[in-house]
Amino acid sequence: MNRPTTILTLTVLAGAALTPALARERNCLQPEPRTTSGPVEFRPSSIEPWGGQNALQNDPNAQPGTQPDAEPQPAATVSPRVEVVFVLDTTGSMGGLIEGAKQTIWSIANAIATGEPHPDIRMGLIGYRDRGDAYITTATNLTDDLDAIYSDLMSFEAGGGGDGPESVNQALHEAITTISWSEDREVMRLVYLVGDAPPHMDYQNDVQYAESCRIAAERGIIVNTVQCGGDPQTTTIWQEIARSAEGEYFAIAQDGGVAVIATPFDDQIATLGAELGQTVVAYGDAEAQRVQQDRRDRAEELDAAAPAPAAAERAVYNASGAGRANLLGSQELVADLAEGKVSLEDIPEENLPENMREMTLPEREAYVEQQATRRGEIQTQINDLARQRQTFLDEARAEAAGEGGFDQRVVEALRRQAARFGIEYRKQK
Repeated sequence: MNRPTTILTLTVLAGAALTPALARERNCLQPEPRTTSGPVEFRPSSIEPWGGQNALQNDPNAQPGTQPDAEPQPAATVSPRVEVVFVLDTTGSMGGLIEGAKQTIWSIANAIATGEPHPDIRMGLIGYRDRGDAYITTATNLTDDLDAIYSDLMSFEAGGGGDGPESVNQALHEAITTISWSEDREVMRLVYLVGDAPPHMDYQNDVQYAESCRIAAERGIIVNTVQCGGDPQTTTIWQEIARSAEGEYFAIAQDGGVAVIATPFDDQIATLGAELGQTVVAYGDAEAQRVQQDRRDRAEELDAAAPAPAAAERAVYNASGAGRANLLGSQELVADLAEGKVSLEDIPEENLPENMREMTLPEREAYVEQQATRRGEIQTQINDLARQRQTFLDEARAEAAGEGGFDQRVVEALRRQAARFGIEYRKQK
């Protein structure tokens, strides 16, 4: 196959399987115990930003489109962005909520991804306890690498606390002022403060919640509050925080009220998700390939450790348009060739993955084309199964109708608030 034909084939295949992702700054911080009340310091990831402007969206909710070159078209619109930071109480009484969050973080990501237009998604995470505990706060900065968020969330365990109030003030202030939020006012920026106890109001050198809410409102960051349990002092303060920062208040059961529903499709989707990850072809210098290898190792660990429903949700996310950045990382050969960013002839042999170095150029082209074809096939299979799975979930939830838990309340608030930013969500069944 000659080179122009190969590039055209790759473009079509990648276009059917992937969606645009804006080039963005990637900031990922691994959680570290903190025993002082000083500010969080973030260490930016070494991964370079990337994006693809020529690919089409492919997710379970996508509608068939028309060819973009049928007639002159206006300039492509930029995908909206949604940035979400979860601020979670991780003291001893929050074990149920933490386990529920681990089970549902991917379903929340998938719900966010169904917005129209399809948004790019970045998430961050702050866990908090109290002074004198193993840590006061532990943080993962905003990133489109949701595997990093999930991995850090999986490390959370309930512990500490014991005296009632917690270091809510510090956690909320860090969420508003030290997370690397986008400055663009068109970006939807959300904080979900989740806990069961009020803040300590007697700590020295502490920025109290009223000031943090003022800053949030000034910067256009919406703060939603989710109360676990029924402590009346927490209710009063959580409602005040939500009102002051243009958010919403919810009360849920102490254990988080999360109902995880297993489906007959989970195992097959999870298996396909692991196969999808095997289509990623990393390239670049030694450091770039090391970073990609670390991502691949972590993905394999998550594939093996995640419960079937969570693994299925993760696979659905990775197969969707919004999941492109999480699946591919940076300097991924199949996508970059399809988008014309590189050519195989120009890549030094040592910058190719080891299994491609001894191949001839035609063999390299055939291998990349094979990976692109397989990727598209797997994504189609996942999307078909995801539709069947969603029907099963809708019916199961309709039969077990209740007030809803952590995951449902998060999505409910997001759906209502997204309209302010021009993002539409279909009404849940």
